[in-house]
Amino acid sequence: MLVLSRHRDESIMIGDDIVITIVDIRGDKVRLGIEAPNDIPVHRQEVYEAIKRENRKANHIQPAELNSLKEDRP
Repeated sequence: MLVLSRHRDESIMIGDDIVITIVDIRGDKVRLGIEAPNDIPVHRQEVYEAIKRENRKANHIQPAELNSLKEDRP
């Protein structure tokens, strides 16, 4: 892990097209601004983990379960 010190309004570059800027620092919280191309998803770690869990669950759905969803539609 690379650990860097930055002040408010200073940035960090990741590659050529991702910029992380320190927007605000209040007590023990740091607000970050992230600029990245639209094709690169940016999520908080807990959101990313939830997406992965849901994708794993969806990957194990049986065809019969999908058919029952169709029958429930009006």
